[in-house]
Amino acid sequence: MTTISQAAGRSLRSPSSGGFFRTLANFAYALFDRLERRSAVKTLNELDDRALRDIGITRSQIEDAVFGQVKAELTRYL
Repeated sequence: MTTISQAAGRSLRSPSSGGFFRTLANFAYALFDRLERRSAVKTLNELDDRALRDIGITRSQIEDAVFGQVKAELTRYL
């Protein structure tokens, strides 16, 4: 005969600690993403205008392209 405990479906962690660690992980991922995007903006800003033109953006479109705010004129290159 098999007996199933009432606690079998319950998590061993308290709900508040799981939410805290999830929030902390989300913050870490967001921070890493932000730092990576800032690095991409810096790298693109170091390129000359001809190189930027080759990839289909102008200097004023760098941040929009890196942060995902693609304008209508950029979509033809994607």
